[in-house]
Amino acid sequence: MKTEDYSNLIGEVQAIGYREPQKINLRSLPSSQRPRERLVEWGPRTLSDQELLAIVLSFGIKGKNVNILAAELLEKLEETKTIPTVRELCGLSGLGMAKACAVIAMLELGRRYWDFSEVKVNSPQDIFLLVRHYADRKQERFLSVSLNGAHEVIAIRVVTVGLVNRTIVHPREVFADPLSDRCSAICVCHNHPSGDLEPSREDDDVTASLEAAAAVLGIRFLDHIIFSETAYFSYRKENRLKETERSN
Repeated sequence: MKTEDYSNLIGEVQAIGYREPQKINLRSLPSSQRPRERLVEWGPRTLSDQELLAIVLSFGIKGKNVNILAAELLEKLEETKTIPTVRELCGLSGLGMAKACAVIAMLELGRRYWDFSEVKVNSPQDIFLLVRHYADRKQERFLSVSLNGAHEVIAIRVVTVGLVNRTIVHPREVFADPLSDRCSAICVCHNHPSGDLEPSREDDDVTASLEAAAAVLGIRFLDHIIFSETAYFSYRKENRLKETERSN
């Protein structure tokens, strides 16, 4: 695929009502602001990951309302690279076997019916649509997207949580799983909780390090995308990758 094909941005995507993670009791919210009612009125894409899990869980336990339990479950799911086991989920306080089974069944059904393994990436927007649900996190999530030779998505993983720099985001961690995927290309992404999409010096350093490592490994470094809830910055589109500099 030619570079200019991937650089054909459609533009910024309008906000669809994401909310930052909440720890308040959902029952104290007006009915129009509760996750279940908003899902009925506006559809599931207007809810954050935490709110979707809160609907699945339905209720919490004494001293831990469902929103706090959903936040802890979300953190656990982000740590795992596959669908967790019942034993792993039952390790969370407030999550018994029945709820753990319900969550795992939901994840497996979603994998069977709506797996993104056949999603083809043609532009930065395609990647953005796959990862923007991470935009509401208060800490930066650095993600890797593995793609095959046809630029179809193989897997999306959280590599690190926290500030992006070369000490934390090391090529060894970024490429470990994509190598096991036998991928042909990789795209990396991370959210800027502040909403400012301008790359920092650390972002530039990490990008240069990963692009060099990809060249050594024989993997196409497709892009580094910085995103917020409504927009994104693409290193490739802005000609900030060495490969695009050489092609110009």
